[in-house]
Amino acid sequence: MPDETQLMPDFSTYGFAFISPTMLRRRIFVEFYPQINVRTGLGKTEFAGLVNEALGATTLIVGKEDTVSYAEAMGESEEGKTMGSILPVLFLAIAVLTMVTTMHRITASEKTQIGTLKALGFKDGRITRHYSVYALAIGLCGTALGIGLGWWLGWFIMNPDGSMGTYMDMVDWSLHTPLFVWIALVLINLFLLLIGLLSVRSMLRGTAADALRPYVPRRQRRILLERARLWDRLSFGAKWNLRDALRHKARTGMTLFGVVGCMVLLVGGLGMQDTMNAFMDAFYHQAIGYETRVNLDTDALDNEAAAALAETLSGDWSAVSSIQIGGEAYALEVDHLPHQLVRFLDTEMRLTALTDEGVYICSRIAKAFGLAEGDALTFSPYGSDEQYTLPVAGVVKALTESVYMTDVCADRLGLEYRVNTVYTNEPGVEAGRGVLNTQSHQAIVDSFDTFTEIMVMMIWLLVIAAVVLGIVVLYNLGVMSYTERYREMATLKVIGFKDGRIGRLLIGQNMAITVLGVAIGIPAGIGVLQYLITALASEYEFNLAIGPGTYLISTLLTFGVSLLVGLMVARKNRRIDMVEALKGQE
Repeated sequence: MPDETQLMPDFSTYGFAFISPTMLRRRIFVEFYPQINVRTGLGKTEFAGLVNEALGATTLIVGKEDTVSYAEAMGESEEGKTMGSILPVLFLAIAVLTMVTTMHRITASEKTQIGTLKALGFKDGRITRHYSVYALAIGLCGTALGIGLGWWLGWFIMNPDGSMGTYMDMVDWSLHTPLFVWIALVLINLFLLLIGLLSVRSMLRGTAADALRPYVPRRQRRILLERARLWDRLSFGAKWNLRDALRHKARTGMTLFGVVGCMVLLVGGLGMQDTMNAFMDAFYHQAIGYETRVNLDTDALDNEAAAALAETLSGDWSAVSSIQIGGEAYALEVDHLPHQLVRFLDTEMRLTALTDEGVYICSRIAKAFGLAEGDALTFSPYGSDEQYTLPVAGVVKALTESVYMTDVCADRLGLEYRVNTVYTNEPGVEAGRGVLNTQSHQAIVDSFDTFTEIMVMMIWLLVIAAVVLGIVVLYNLGVMSYTERYREMATLKVIGFKDGRIGRLLIGQNMAITVLGVAIGIPAGIGVLQYLITALASEYEFNLAIGPGTYLISTLLTFGVSLLVGLMVARKNRRIDMVEALKGQE
């Protein structure tokens, strides 16, 4: 890419060519060695000190880990590991939760059948194996399907024409699965087998007569709230649901976890899109006020000629060079901005102007060296043995790890620089006469649009996953609740409760848990998103930005899923057999 203002490459306008030293010398009659590659057992700081001492000047020493081609690939690898430590863990937790509820519901609903098998002489071990293998079979089928879908998703991302192929070129695109993944899959299936085993054993306790009795929830002691005056003011539905939630704490906790997980995925996914849109508006619409960026040939134009060209084009200019701070390489940008075609953003993403009182540093440099406004910054330009110390006039957000100052400040300091960029709104600037090439504002925006297209696709995958997982988990838990309260609902029907009122009782409990889940899920989603931004996109200096629409859509989708599942479960109470439910215990 031409520079860090573009996020995605466009090989039709910019790229690299490779040539041998012999061909270069033959064609342009010059030896050109801009860098020397060295292998050494010394540390970077020690090696740089020896080189600078030998050459009598500050030289740019770049470690392999700081080289763009290596750093970008390793950065993508680290981002993948970070994503792999969050999303799969969340999905796995929800999947295990679903399996726990499914097996408990199956064994509870088939308790009478389990008791019948036991009464007919089937040993506990054989009955346990039957239901445990059922759990294992589900796990194996899910594993096989997951491997297939996982391979497809991996190929979709990691292929020459996929999202990673859009801005990375690799020798080999073969997919590789780490060993720990296969170990994790084996452990997951063993855990599912254990879930099935424990679920059946709880139903096999006691004699065959005990096992033949239908599932009955354990007795619940009076809760502390029942002794308060507030209890008498609560409606029957509130009292019933509250006692049920406290009686079945595990189910209530799992329902809450499912709602929170759904909210985290929705807020995180949609919030990322809001953050990207805010970033786009701040950096590419507010901070960039020019239509054309003109890159100059510093060998053909001196500073005076470059400034004259900028004046002719009614533009601004900048000079970018490399400096060393604390042994690390950064960029120094000297700006002359009378037309304010380039603007800067403070840490709150508000426009701020450069002053002549000192240097402005990006947030990453400020964080790396613990600097703030008013502190002193010492740097050394490469190719020189001079050191300069200036006060930090402000901290700004930037796409590059850079230090900024005005030309007035640089001239007062006696700092040497070469003007290499002009910013203008004049169209039709052509290469030649000291102009290397031009870059339009629209090309930068188009580069970002390509990046956001990939991001939007991933966001929609998260939203769909959140809705599907929410439906599956909440439906399983809703059916479990229905199974556990089957006898209670039959009792309500006997004493005159209509199906509609019983359905509202079931839905009411779901809605109450959903309200609590949304209240917890919103800050949890914000926290997860902030962590992802810090871990995956620190080089872009994003500021978390979540609009009200994200909160509204996430909340409505979560409540919609909860209501849909509640309606699906509530319809089941029409099929309650009151005689079977009430006489079965006898």
